[in-house]
Amino acid sequence: MPARVTGLAGSCLVALGGLGAGALPIGIPFFAGLKHVRIGLVGVYSGLALLLLAWWWYGRATRNSPARNEWPTLALWAAPLLVAPPLFSRDVYSYIAQGVMLGDGYDVYRAGPSALGGFFAAQVPEIWQHTPSPYGPVFLLLANLLTASIGEHLLTGVIMMRLLAVAGLALLAYMMPILAREAGITPASALWLTVLNPLVLIHFVGGAHNDALMVGLLAAGLAAAIRRRPIVATGLVVGATLVKAPAALGLVAVAVIWAAQLPGRFPRLRASAVVGATAAAVTAALTLIAGTGYGWISALDTPISPGNLSLTNVLGRWTAGILRDDGVGDVFVVNLWRWLGVLATLIVAGLVWTCLGRLGPLYGLGIVLVAVVVFGPALRPWYVIWGLVPLAAAAGQRWVRRLLAAACAVLVLVVLPDGFAADAERFLLAALGVLLGIVAFAGVRLVAAPTATRLAA
Repeated sequence: MPARVTGLAGSCLVALGGLGAGALPIGIPFFAGLKHVRIGLVGVYSGLALLLLAWWWYGRATRNSPARNEWPTLALWAAPLLVAPPLFSRDVYSYIAQGVMLGDGYDVYRAGPSALGGFFAAQVPEIWQHTPSPYGPVFLLLANLLTASIGEHLLTGVIMMRLLAVAGLALLAYMMPILAREAGITPASALWLTVLNPLVLIHFVGGAHNDALMVGLLAAGLAAAIRRRPIVATGLVVGATLVKAPAALGLVAVAVIWAAQLPGRFPRLRASAVVGATAAAVTAALTLIAGTGYGWISALDTPISPGNLSLTNVLGRWTAGILRDDGVGDVFVVNLWRWLGVLATLIVAGLVWTCLGRLGPLYGLGIVLVAVVVFGPALRPWYVIWGLVPLAAAAGQRWVRRLLAAACAVLVLVVLPDGFAADAERFLLAALGVLLGIVAFAGVRLVAAPTATRLAA
């Protein structure tokens, strides 16, 4: 259908533009010769506009076909991004450096990539050179395994990390229909809002983020809980947690789902006790296998970018600027806002708990994960996907789904393809790219409309 082809064209433009303006590796002459930032930036944003509009068009055109197969569309839209250079973030280079460090015997929870030095470490932005890894032992074990045989071939490492992210995305695509059916949501609608979502595609495939593995394992754990396999569910959610810590909230959902399946008295207490004990045992076993020790616990306090645009950080910097003349320290004010963010998250979690019978565990988990992102100390567009997954599977209200889709559409456009901040010139080039993409989409719609009318007749 035309919407699929339009989305493919958008993905191709993003991939081609990324050759000029993406998060290109340093020190490889081939990529240095391709670096044409202005042209690439216009191409990327034209492609993003086409992909977003194709996603909207595809959703409207197929909303009355609940039994449709979304795998071909996912493959078409993801394939160009699979072979593109890293996009919208340089995190994949940190993953590679940390995997190599672990293989060389470094403690990645104490040392940053600067300790490794050399070609791989040079790819990591300066701000993260001395930062220990914030990731769990499961991800670091996989990163070590994937980088063990790449030698000095950086691009091979990028491909391996991207394939790991794609595996997480495929797992998510397989599990979403199970979660959606349990909540009475059409599986095709849930898949459209998650795996076909341009926000998911550009950051999970283009950016190769390990969040893809985290949410894939989390979805698998929730699906196992629904299918009355609570021990397996707990193990999968722990695996997700040992990729990135926020997935630990899924253990509460597993316990609640299991409690609803248990007969007898105190089902929530019994389910919570077994889930907690199982989670502790699996955590100890996986940490032992990974061989990283428990440094990942202290790494949860890894420093974040001072220019981060999270709500609490922005309010903290603004308030510190006002109070600086009164002798109030900037660090104190910023930390105060961060603790207020923690308090706000706890309040949201408490409200969700009181309404859990009406919301259900999946819906509740999605709301709390969104609160963790909104009120947390760090905000990246792909973090929103944490809460998007359970909400897409459980939120039946049309206005909620539209709000989620609109928020994702905005977040697609806020990060430049090289992962760095925008200046006035690059903002204007990005805006030009979006306008060109909209014009191209309008042309496609004009050409395709008569065909669609004839088919309808």
